Amino acid sequence: MSAALKNFVDGYNDMMINRRDPRLDGWLFMGSPFPTLIMCSCYIYFVKFLGPKLMRDRKPFELRGAIIAHNIIQVLASIYLVYKGLVHAWLYRYSLRCQPVDYSDDPDEVIVAHMCWWYYFCKFTEFLDTVFFVLRKKFDQITNLHVIHHSIMPAVCWWGVKFAPGGHGTFFGMLNTFVHIIMYTYYLFSSMGPKYQKYLWWKKYLTTMQMIQFVIVFLHSAQLFFIDCNYPKILAYAMCFNALMFLSLFSNFYIQAYIKRRRLPVINRDDDEKAATTNGKANVVNGKTNDKEGRRVGKIISNIMSNTTNACYIGQNGLYQSNGKEKSNDTQKKRL
Repeated sequence: MSAALKNFVDGYNDMMINRRDPRLDGWLFMGSPFPTLIMCSCYIYFVKFLGPKLMRDRKPFELRGAIIAHNIIQVLASIYLVYKGLVHAWLYRYSLRCQPVDYSDDPDEVIVAHMCWWYYFCKFTEFLDTVFFVLRKKFDQITNLHVIHHSIMPAVCWWGVKFAPGGHGTFFGMLNTFVHIIMYTYYLFSSMGPKYQKYLWWKKYLTTMQMIQFVIVFLHSAQLFFIDCNYPKILAYAMCFNALMFLSLFSNFYIQAYIKRRRLPVINRDDDEKAATTNGKANVVNGKTNDKEGRRVGKIISNIMSNTTNACYIGQNGLYQSNGKEKSNDTQKKRL
């Protein structure tokens, strides 16, 4: 056991000392993965446990101004990162076929390394998407997949920035940041109130763009398995896995939301608890559970189970609630 632990420690030290990019020595959070892992853990604890507990007996905050400012900053930061990535790398210098990491002090490559770090840092600012959900008590939009995505991305990006801040993998970051420009622009209009809803007809095409992004990233990364390129293949595997996973999730969302026209139900937990219990006891009538309430609870459970895989939209809007017309049609069908 002690020998295995010693080998693990020696391997970790060898990786952190001999395989690191020395240009990043002294950069914020780059010395060790533990600050990143701690922040990700704190994020999970807050959005899943502490935040909902603190907001349980409080009214939801409005936060419209803060959300608008956050979205504007995200759009401007994404535009800046894409611009720098094009000018210093992909527009003139980098090859789409194979681009090894240049660890030299070339001015362009140093700027690329800085852009990789800023891309990593932006993963922390995106935590605010979920924090706003908590403070506004939009708990139905804090899906497990949403939390997993936001908590995993900083950790994954840390490894990429620490050991390969440049080269082939920056294509994924630049393309993803370009999509974020469109995505946060959508969120910006959405957060500005009902009078801007008429400008949000293109949500369907945003989802399509996100799926196309994952296809492109997968093909761009997978080619490294068939050619000789001095780029870490483990990072190529990671990017391919990430692309396939989110392609499947967004494809499922697209099918459910735009082809089958299903929507995620908004569940009022307080009402559900009141319906299920009265003064801490089960609502029983003449020794039998009230059939109407039982059907209601059963329907809620069924909806949760059927929509768990559908509720994977990463962002501030989740799935739309069914409109009044759809509800009316469902009611008429039940009566018939």
